[in-house]
Amino acid sequence: MEKALPNTLDALRPGETGTILALHASAELYRRLAALGLRVGKHVRILRRGRFAGPLHIRVGTTDLMLRTSDACCIQVQRSHT
Repeated sequence: MEKALPNTLDALRPGETGTILALHASAELYRRLAALGLRVGKHVRILRRGRFAGPLHIRVGTTDLMLRTSDACCIQVQRSHT
């Protein structure tokens, strides 16, 4: 598993929200994440975390996604303080 950057999506806990600041990924992964709706400026919410470093259940807008923790490490976010 890749080491997480500070303030990445995988660092958020269930119930926390954030805004995507950057996607630090290969071109292929970047296109995949963008196709799923994960783009700079979008708001995301962590709904659940899988056990034993399992996938994250996230919500982007009105879409729910399951995202691998290794992919979430590539998404830099700004935590929302609400």
